[in-house]
Amino acid sequence: MKRPFEEVIKANIGDAHAMGQQPITFLRQVVALCTCPELLESPAFPEDAKIRARRILQGCGGKSLGSYSDSQGVDCIRKDIAAYLERRDQGVPANWEDIYLTTGASDGIMSILKLLVSGQGLSRTGVMIPIPQYPLYSAAISELEAVQVNYYLDEEHCWALDVNELRRAYWEAKRYCNPKVLCIINPGNPTGQVQSRKCIEDVLHFAYEEKLFVMSDEVYQDNVYSPDCQFHSFKKVLYEMGPEYFDSVELTSFHSTSKGYTGECGFRGGYMEVINMAAEVKAQLVKLLSVRLCPPVSGQAAMDVVVNPPQQGEPSYPQFLKEKMLVLSALAEKAKMTEEILNKVPGIKCNPVQGAMYAFPRIFIPPQAIEEAKALGMPPDMLYCLRLLEETGICIVPGSGFGQKEGTYHFRMTILPPTEKLKVLLEKLSAFHIKFLEEYAALQEPSR
Repeated sequence: MKRPFEEVIKANIGDAHAMGQQPITFLRQVVALCTCPELLESPAFPEDAKIRARRILQGCGGKSLGSYSDSQGVDCIRKDIAAYLERRDQGVPANWEDIYLTTGASDGIMSILKLLVSGQGLSRTGVMIPIPQYPLYSAAISELEAVQVNYYLDEEHCWALDVNELRRAYWEAKRYCNPKVLCIINPGNPTGQVQSRKCIEDVLHFAYEEKLFVMSDEVYQDNVYSPDCQFHSFKKVLYEMGPEYFDSVELTSFHSTSKGYTGECGFRGGYMEVINMAAEVKAQLVKLLSVRLCPPVSGQAAMDVVVNPPQQGEPSYPQFLKEKMLVLSALAEKAKMTEEILNKVPGIKCNPVQGAMYAFPRIFIPPQAIEEAKALGMPPDMLYCLRLLEETGICIVPGSGFGQKEGTYHFRMTILPPTEKLKVLLEKLSAFHIKFLEEYAALQEPSR
């Protein structure tokens, strides 16, 4: 069928390389050397890449990436992650035995939820998740037959997390389940906000008071664009709150190779750090993880490079730094451009994209379009996104797929396409939105 566009622009998923982002050379070199050790003799590879590859291979059974690792992951990679965490958090201690390699962050999140969910009826585990949320959480909660407890982020204040809203959700949920788990996504997906240090402290204080297990999804920790924002890890803030908190709040944080500046989604590399978990529970976690034998060892090698990149003075450092800054500065530019262009369009309001890889603008949908969507048995923002796809070839995700306050409508789009293509996308989207409003406004006018 003839379409009014030449290509489908996929702005629906945070897959950086599919959108044209180039791999970080050093990461690919190390993984290539690990996969094909005969290349260690090649002068084409820098010495710092060879040193890392030899170290990783030394930790593998038979010195091969093709062997199983321990269920928790290769020991030397776990040690590199612990060293990275201590550097990131400016000296907050990290124990490598608290680190577990995972098949992307998703696998770790699923494993922890499996470990925590129990009970029946009123004693069933309640899992508190932000709305809007990343659908992995609702899907996992549904699969495990846990109880989803929604708390709403504050759109009027740049999707901030308000501890009073956490309390409201918690005490309401106590009537029908046992809320025990609190999930945070920071920087946010789909909302792109970066939580302030004060906000994180308030959340941890609340978790301490109510004895909640905190799951901190921090896969976008390198993706912070707003000059007014800074990434604060939940662990570092917890440590700075003092031993009373740091020694008692159960906290698991997650990271991944898929986001940041590397965008290596296909390697399925990730890790989680688990603190304050009782030894007997940890034993059950290891047992649970051993069912899937081990995460992909190539993904573990990629994760090692993320936490152990070239340092100043090493031969690969200049190229690595250039490639890293190129990716992050382009994302910062695209975040600003997305916000500015969308906010010029009548009927669209976009909060600043402070971090992560997405914008989650609020859209006005005319009453006539809402009625049409109801008649078709779909959410109004789904109708909007389908019309956009049919007429422009732009693929985005309706806000109803992530959750939103009743009576509000949104869409999520990624800022990953190349700058010129993103600009075209935003201009086409703007023109479509105005046409959409005019079309339904005309339908509403009384006939003469």
